Amino acid sequence: MTYCSKCGNALPDDAKFCSKCGTPVGGAASGSAAAPAASASAAPTLAPAGTQELKCPSCGAPIHPVFGEMVITCDYCGASVTLGGAGWKEINKHTMLTVNVADRDGALKIIRDYLDQGFFHRHFFEESKIVEERLSYVPFWVLPASASTTYQYQAVATSVGTTVGTIAAGALLGSALSGRRGGFTVIPILGGPVVNPTRSETISGQYEYPIVAVKAMSQYQPKDHQFALADRTLFDKKVVPNGAPILNGDLGEDAAQHAAKAYVQQLQSELVHKKHSMVSNMRCDVDVTEGELLHVPVWYFQFDHKGEKAAVLVDAHSGRVIQTIGQMG
Repeated sequence: MTYCSKCGNALPDDAKFCSKCGTPVGGAASGSAAAPAASASAAPTLAPAGTQELKCPSCGAPIHPVFGEMVITCDYCGASVTLGGAGWKEINKHTMLTVNVADRDGALKIIRDYLDQGFFHRHFFEESKIVEERLSYVPFWVLPASASTTYQYQAVATSVGTTVGTIAAGALLGSALSGRRGGFTVIPILGGPVVNPTRSETISGQYEYPIVAVKAMSQYQPKDHQFALADRTLFDKKVVPNGAPILNGDLGEDAAQHAAKAYVQQLQSELVHKKHSMVSNMRCDVDVTEGELLHVPVWYFQFDHKGEKAAVLVDAHSGRVIQTIGQMG
């Protein structure tokens, strides 16, 4: 029996990494900084792609890949491996968010409060029957991305200096505030010349974008929801609640990087169009680098409301609704 030099965790004799803190066996001494983990691309190949059984790189336990799976978490210690072009490799950076909403009643209260905020949803909860519920740890690829978007826009500035122009502007504002729909009104606005008709600008952004690693769970993909990534810790299987499955994934890191790039480009475009209405010649460059595997605790509830199915997903760490699926009343 050996022990981790950093945290003192007991380890099997053939372990390469501590199953609790991730420190390489024989690495930095207790109290000193741990050696930086090697990148996924530099990690040695554990087994070829078609392998039906391989050993966990952390604890040596057998891992049995299922057809289609590309991300597997060891049932014994929680270390993870991924399938790439060269075969199975270890995922050196594996993190998690802990469960703060561990009981179903607490999760259901969050859903009830969320639905009560909408007038048409108010009676949905009381009039529905729960037909399925579960708490599970869902895998996400968290991918660092840097983006730079350069674009041109029309900067139209008029000088409304007449009574007619002032009345016209007021009429247009009144129409917008009243919410009228249908038809249109031509309003002449009298003013000065256009100032600086074309300008260029660049918007840059840094992201840590989470991509759900299970293709069939695309509804778990955060859109308006943000995970508390600052709270994530190294994965520790011992803090996972009993009975909560740790799901494997079928989306590799390469595919997740492409998806993250597309999402970040969309976010950058939305930022540009929120800032300016007349945009042209927009170019967005996104650089996505090596990511990490993050397991997030998610409550899933499916309701039957008068014969119609609907589902609500709750982030069991932050205690907020991630997504609603289907008709909610």
